[in-house]
Amino acid sequence: MDGRDLVRSVKVVKAVKAIGVIGAAQGLRTVRSAWRRRRADSAGLPARGAERARVPGPVTGVEPGPGGGVVRFAQSELRVSVTGGGAVFWGWDGAGPAPSYALVDQSPEPDPRAELEPDKDGGWRVVSERVMVVISRHGAVEVCTPGGVMLRRELPPRWWEPVGGGPARWVQRSEVASDARFFGLGGRARGPRLRDGEYRLWNTDPGGSFEPGDDPLYITMPVQLVVADAGTHLVFHDNTWDGTVTLREGEEGAGSGHDRAGGSELRMDGGPLRCWVVVGTPPRVLQAWTALTGAPAVPPAWALGHHHARWGFGSEKEVRRIVAGYKERELPLDAVHLDIDHYDDHQVFTVDRQAYPALPRLAADLGEDGVRLVSIVDPAVKGEQGNAVYDSGRAVDAFVRDARGRQVRGVVWPGESVYPDFTAAKVRTWWGGLYEERLGQGFAGFWHDMNEPVSFAAFGEPTLPRSARHDLEGRGGDHREAHNVYGLCMARAGYEGVRRLRPDERPFQFSRSGWAGMQRYGGTWSGDVATGWPGLRASLALVMGLGLCGVPYSGPDVGGFDGSPSPELYLRWFQLGAYLPLFRTHASLRAGRREPWEFGPEVLEHARVALDERRRLGPYLMTLAHLAHRTGAPYVRPLWWCAPEDRALRDCEDAFLLGDALLVAPVLERGSDRRAVRLPRGRWYDTVTGQAYEGPGQVLLDAPLSRIPVLARAGAVLPVRGADGGVELEVWAPARGRTGSGLVVRDGGDGWEVPPVERYTSRWHEGRVVVERDQEGAEGVAVGVEVPVAVRGLGA
Repeated sequence: MDGRDLVRSVKVVKAVKAIGVIGAAQGLRTVRSAWRRRRADSAGLPARGAERARVPGPVTGVEPGPGGGVVRFAQSELRVSVTGGGAVFWGWDGAGPAPSYALVDQSPEPDPRAELEPDKDGGWRVVSERVMVVISRHGAVEVCTPGGVMLRRELPPRWWEPVGGGPARWVQRSEVASDARFFGLGGRARGPRLRDGEYRLWNTDPGGSFEPGDDPLYITMPVQLVVADAGTHLVFHDNTWDGTVTLREGEEGAGSGHDRAGGSELRMDGGPLRCWVVVGTPPRVLQAWTALTGAPAVPPAWALGHHHARWGFGSEKEVRRIVAGYKERELPLDAVHLDIDHYDDHQVFTVDRQAYPALPRLAADLGEDGVRLVSIVDPAVKGEQGNAVYDSGRAVDAFVRDARGRQVRGVVWPGESVYPDFTAAKVRTWWGGLYEERLGQGFAGFWHDMNEPVSFAAFGEPTLPRSARHDLEGRGGDHREAHNVYGLCMARAGYEGVRRLRPDERPFQFSRSGWAGMQRYGGTWSGDVATGWPGLRASLALVMGLGLCGVPYSGPDVGGFDGSPSPELYLRWFQLGAYLPLFRTHASLRAGRREPWEFGPEVLEHARVALDERRRLGPYLMTLAHLAHRTGAPYVRPLWWCAPEDRALRDCEDAFLLGDALLVAPVLERGSDRRAVRLPRGRWYDTVTGQAYEGPGQVLLDAPLSRIPVLARAGAVLPVRGADGGVELEVWAPARGRTGSGLVVRDGGDGWEVPPVERYTSRWHEGRVVVERDQEGAEGVAVGVEVPVAVRGLGA
């Protein structure tokens, strides 16, 4: 049995198991749906037939322009420009930055100082302050530092064009330094560092719980972050079609001079060949990236607390029982999420009145205890007259159609369903208005599910036919181009709709699927991660990888989506989740319980410690949310974030930085009560024992069941929740003769106010640690301001 046969067998097993959940009648519908999909594509997509290969050929001329210019070749042309922010764009065959679903600004301003000038051997180059781009006479493109050190070399591309017309397939191969490491590509369970192998660019519901070896998953992005000794760069191929990225890490010759370059190969089934590259330090790269694709949304403060969810609460009575359990045990709880079982027959924007006879009253009662309700929202609409959502959608021609103009029908939880075309502005407006019903029921936030989009299928891909027609902002096209941005456009529809309906409040939503730029509308979560130690490790990989693609707010299903975790596994997952942006327990219909008290008194008390620490760090997490909005820096950062030249840190995948102040080392293996932790340069304090450690290097730390190792950077100043509920500063003593610093953003509520960034410094003065707030006085100099502080680390 080869690899493809094994994958097919696994999918068949998952499909058989799924029928046990969805029912035999629904299972038969999935068979009919799969046949419909196959027939639709046979009729709606022309056979490729004979193809003609093409390469750029030799250079024939140039045309200078703003920020760069156009380089013409015998069989193609290349447009190159550098923006004022230092990002490099190039597009082949006349491709420009627009239209783009990723870019927040469709026409970035070029750098007026960047010029196109001749280079050696008949090539050309664009020189700017932050980057240099060299184009060879045969179409290779090199991205270099201003000093001329190559970061990336794109070989001349190759196209395969159907003789009878149609979209051209293409391949782009690249080379990077032998020491380079790859990160990104969206949500990958095999990360965060991406090893040699093939990664598909096609948002996919894996059809069951996934583990690190499963790929692709729900969010795929053609975004690579590459870290090497020479520098860091991010490359984004702005193309929404199906494709694959094959990565190959380099090899160093141990001083023999026979290093083998690393590289990647991108193959796309169609669409434009256009690319963005940003170079610099990791913080500068992410700041420039989010300047291009949009600032991450700031969640309301309560969304940074603890969330509890379950597919299968079943009734209002059960929800009240769970919330009462948290209250009786004095455990912090900020939100409860209702899954599809609260719908009337799984139909979106409805309520099962028998199970939830007074949902607004439930929401109000929970709100009195500071607990919000969050609703699942699926895109599929039951395709049946009399269904209010279907009828209103038909009135505005909202649903995806096939090549013959008929509504495309698939099978999801409500049965035979139709799909809104979120690539049309009028459909997004219509859909956004439907959230008024949710808000009226008392919901304060939303999680979008099944929006890859999914159509259950007994065989073939579980999504819409590739021939299905979409509006694509008036340009028109089919599902091959629209599939990967379907979830992104749904997120936009929901976010903008809620903003219109509740203009004074920041919306809260997160989406299972999406694409580059999805951070503008909220965050995401892991999806159906498998219960087990590999699933725990995959949870961290997903959060870190997504953060490096510009999506800072995410988190896993604590405990895993399926199965029944052991008390140890549950606790270790819970302890990790307490330090991730989205902290949510969740489980499937047939999985074991996820309430902390279900795992015994010892786990309950250790979980209480994690919950209390999460609440104490609330002001710090809120600060990180606002800083992510301003700078693009993720809350969860790899250890190499501020020291990418440290090769040992580049290979460390089992620990992370939470902001600049804290280093978190979760326990990811069964039975471990100690673990090795790699430290970046500087002094680090164990936040429980106060013991100081010096980096760079590796230390062995205790990790009893009661906690995971968390270390604080010497000199760090971070806001925490004080005993009176207000904000106080926790300061970790800097090393003697050194200073420290920290940023604080005090969120005044869940509205749109833009709070100032407070800057603090810590230093030794006359034998004690003093903290000053930097403010600009009349002369523009910093003046000290007294603030409530708690200094730690003095005994080290």
